Amino acid sequence: MTSLVADTLEEYGALTREALVSYLPNGYPTRYLYDLLADYPQRAGKMMRPSICIATARAFGANPTDAVRSAVAIELLHNAMLVHDDVQDGSALRRGGPTLHMLHGVPLAINAGDALFLLSLRPLLDNMGLFGGVLGLRILREMETMAWHSLEGQAIELGWIQENVLELGDADYLNMVLKKTCWLATIHPARIGALIGSRGAVDLEPFIRFGFFLGAAFQMQDDLLNLAPDLRYGKEMNGDLLEGKRSLLLIHAYRHCSPVERARLTRLFLRPRDKRKRQDVDWALSLMAAYGSAEYVRQFAHALAGAALHEFASIFGDLPPSRDKAFIHGLATWIFLR
Repeated sequence: MTSLVADTLEEYGALTREALVSYLPNGYPTRYLYDLLADYPQRAGKMMRPSICIATARAFGANPTDAVRSAVAIELLHNAMLVHDDVQDGSALRRGGPTLHMLHGVPLAINAGDALFLLSLRPLLDNMGLFGGVLGLRILREMETMAWHSLEGQAIELGWIQENVLELGDADYLNMVLKKTCWLATIHPARIGALIGSRGAVDLEPFIRFGFFLGAAFQMQDDLLNLAPDLRYGKEMNGDLLEGKRSLLLIHAYRHCSPVERARLTRLFLRPRDKRKRQDVDWALSLMAAYGSAEYVRQFAHALAGAALHEFASIFGDLPPSRDKAFIHGLATWIFLR
């Protein structure tokens, strides 16, 4: 099953990248805008989001070419948000290389991110000619809805960091992840694919539950990988702790630690990122180990993946067997093996 998922990600990722290249503009100023705009989209990513879009469309009966423009739009918007996220988080690495603002400075990176947001509209406008105005406009509105959820989720997390909020529960984390991660990573790609495959006939509401469970499990596993990533991870080791991200790992450790430890954590995250040292990270990691935070999050993530499979059965169960249907089912296992 994992080889099927990997092969499908490679195939649909290549299909999306080929179509995406045709949307990358050329012209002046190349050095200050168009070279930067093309950087992240041409780095090797997992391509999970566009692949979910294409596979869901095919599972519901569409041709892959019907969904590729929407897949390109999703990937462009995702890369736009990555550029801005990296600036906001002060990240140094993205997909195995220096972040855009580390290479070119913050002002040019933000401008390139803005350009990627704008560019993501072009494939959706091209959908109008392919599907007609009614379905094309519905896809565009779905994109707008997803973007608002993503921005709200980012604002919640950034607000917690800015105000040093640590008194958080699991429900707070899940609400933030629903908006920040799940809508873009899993909910929106599946809803768009289903819209295209069914030509607007399918009920989209169950895809919110399916995408939430799968996307939240994906994010929790990503948080775990951040503690001890291998070379494939492509991000800064323990970057979440250095950035002050309110991961479920940190929330769980804070909830269970002593008042003295809580006070030390509070002081640690009051300091700016560049004042957090290796020994601070090691101490926070020792807290997580002492209170079993990683195992708690791991079990939580697996439970969510199981819930995603239950929702999968209700959405896809009546569809005929296909490679694409098997791919979507296999994602619930792949997220833990990537």
